[in-house]
Amino acid sequence: MKQGFFLSAVATAVLFSACASPTKSTDGLGRLGEPAPSSTATRQVNIAPDTSYVDVADGETVKFVVGDKSFAWKFDGSPDGYAFDLQRVAPPAFFTHVVEANVAANPMYVGGPGE
Repeated sequence: MKQGFFLSAVATAVLFSACASPTKSTDGLGRLGEPAPSSTATRQVNIAPDTSYVDVADGETVKFVVGDKSFAWKFDGSPDGYAFDLQRVAPPAFFTHVVEANVAANPMYVGGPGE
């Protein structure tokens, strides 16, 4: 009887871990979104030396360009909007100055019945 309970518990744990949705990065970046292929970007933002911020929307994929370097990021952190320094998610030495991403609430989740 104890062996059956043990095997059942192990099977349940294995099944749960296999079916659990994958979590985003534990380095804290997952709550900001995730890297994306440049080909999936819906728009491109060229960063100039005087660019201090960019406005984007949660759910949007943006390709950022500085000179001949680029990277794309899918903003997918919170339907309520947030802001952060893009250097946190850019390739090393991508930016030479601070550029803040102001992420607006996802338009899919804004408004609705009763609002």
